[in-house]
Amino acid sequence: MSGSGRVFVVAGPSGAGKDTLIKEVLKDLDAHLSVSATTRKPRSGEVDGRDYRFLSDEEFDRLVATGQFLEHKEVFGRRYGTLRSEVEEVTGSGRDVILEIDVQGALDVKSTIPDATLVFIMPPSLEELEARLRGREADDEREIITRTGIAPEEIEVGKREFDEIIVNDDVSKAAGELARIMGR
Repeated sequence: MSGSGRVFVVAGPSGAGKDTLIKEVLKDLDAHLSVSATTRKPRSGEVDGRDYRFLSDEEFDRLVATGQFLEHKEVFGRRYGTLRSEVEEVTGSGRDVILEIDVQGALDVKSTIPDATLVFIMPPSLEELEARLRGREADDEREIITRTGIAPEEIEVGKREFDEIIVNDDVSKAAGELARIMGR
């Protein structure tokens, strides 16, 4: 990647609070949050281009075939990806970019961009993680079971492979840690 902008990858189990922490940090830091592409349908209130780039399976396939993704994966039966052009444009302009992606995607980014900083957001406990998933009322029971079922493995990978780990037991404190990491 050219330019002087840095790449920060924020990952962790569903419900760990990644989105909340990133929103807090972006209030005070001049960084760009990359908008992931997905084949899933928008949830209530989500806007194309702001929350995700909602693509058809055919559009996603075309972007994969032409090498347009920095990383892409199937997660919970839906496909997600980070557009290479968006990251290159932002870092090329000298701005930092934040990727909020899954754990495996984070490792793929690190293999392509070795100086990317991987930040793992850890829930205070698996019980709290499940409570958060249920509280946001965005997933059905099967999805909650699936998401909580893979969380222990994601946590192990995060502990082993990521550059930084933040336990999100207090939003203000955790957002301050993320801001400190990005402010270096």
